[in-house]
Amino acid sequence: MFNQDRIDMQRGVDGEPVFGAGVWHFATYVDRYATDGYGDPRTVLDAIKLAGAVGGLSVLDLNWPFPPGDISTGQVKEALAEQNLRAIAVTPEFYTGKFAKGGFTNPDPGVRRQAIDLVSASAEVGRELGVDYVKLWPGQDGYDYPFQADYSDLWDKSVSAVREVAQAFPDLKFAIEYKPREPRNRMVFSSVARTLLAIEDMGVDNVGVLLDFGHSLYGGETPAEAARMAIARDKLFAIDVNDNFRGWDDDMVVGSVHLLETFEFFFALHDAGWEGVWQLDQFPFREDPVEAARAGIRTMRAFHRALGYLDRDALTAAQSAQDALGAQRIAKRALFRALAESESE
Repeated sequence: MFNQDRIDMQRGVDGEPVFGAGVWHFATYVDRYATDGYGDPRTVLDAIKLAGAVGGLSVLDLNWPFPPGDISTGQVKEALAEQNLRAIAVTPEFYTGKFAKGGFTNPDPGVRRQAIDLVSASAEVGRELGVDYVKLWPGQDGYDYPFQADYSDLWDKSVSAVREVAQAFPDLKFAIEYKPREPRNRMVFSSVARTLLAIEDMGVDNVGVLLDFGHSLYGGETPAEAARMAIARDKLFAIDVNDNFRGWDDDMVVGSVHLLETFEFFFALHDAGWEGVWQLDQFPFREDPVEAARAGIRTMRAFHRALGYLDRDALTAAQSAQDALGAQRIAKRALFRALAESESE
């Protein structure tokens, strides 16, 4: 379906997953304290060049309009080709200050239309780039205070907007990246269950979930369980992988905090037969972006190797008995062996 055949063609002889990243991994970051930024300003073309230096990446998710806003699709295609990379997705920026009161849920019909039109324009760009999906992250769609909004109205506006763009581009996938909060205090698409319910209400076949591991942690979910829920409904279109301390969306290097839970997440994907791209969504504020990407890929490669070391029969028996300590011992044995091997190479 869609571009899955291209993903399969990129797999190595050992069946190693395709690795990708959001191009913002290689951008310059600001926060509310260091408003001057961490590092020198970079355009999307600069970021693509850095991504090419990593060595293990095959695909990139690209923000659109391409930052800083005066770069053409042709320039991006050329830059990708030079680095032997492919665009797997475009992410329309309908979560900026212009949409402070919402994109799809804005109380102003004109602004809502601008958000839908922006997503539609990004889909056209995605067609030109040959992407696998358009990622929807409606970060400004939600509310901040009790009594601020009619919750049914927010829901209906969100569902109808995504349905509209999905029906306008039946040849493309649209992947909703859910998150509990930020920038709104409460987001409409805040959990895997709510997002799956919304997709059911949309009644279209080409909308699914992008499961961000860190968002799932931050939202109090177990990411492996969330993945199983989406896969069971054939709606897990993509994943982003990172880590955090559960109190915020820190976008840290993969496996740097929740090592065992991340391994369980990849086990769930593998066990269910999911074969999509293993994609980084890391924000290396103070770390070298190329080295941070290499670190994330190195850990993901260890996870992939560890999946081959797992004693499946013993794990099945332990899980059937709900033997927590036995199951963890089996998982750790495989994981630590793979990590030790990866660090010695």
